[in-house]
Amino acid sequence: MTSFDSTARFRACLKKERLDRQVVFATMQLAAAAWGQSHLHSGRGIRRLTAGAYECRLDRGTRLLFFSESGRLLFDFAGNHDQVQAYLKNRR
Repeated sequence: MTSFDSTARFRACLKKERLDRQVVFATMQLAAAAWGQSHLHSGRGIRRLTAGAYECRLDRGTRLLFFSESGRLLFDFAGNHDQVQAYLKNRR
């Protein structure tokens, strides 16, 4: 399994959105376990957004944004589709 970590911004998003940390952690684990196995990516809701940026679905409306860096997944943002797109646009 690939290792993963989260940023302070990600943890702040969890608090702001009042997301269940246990469910988020389980989703992060599933994404890390599926990483590098492309046939599992669609089943876990993992998709590429931009070069190096990916998302996975937490639930129907919430996405977890992460980056693949140095052999690990770095979770950096959580929000709905529009929030993720705005974050990526402003990040450039």
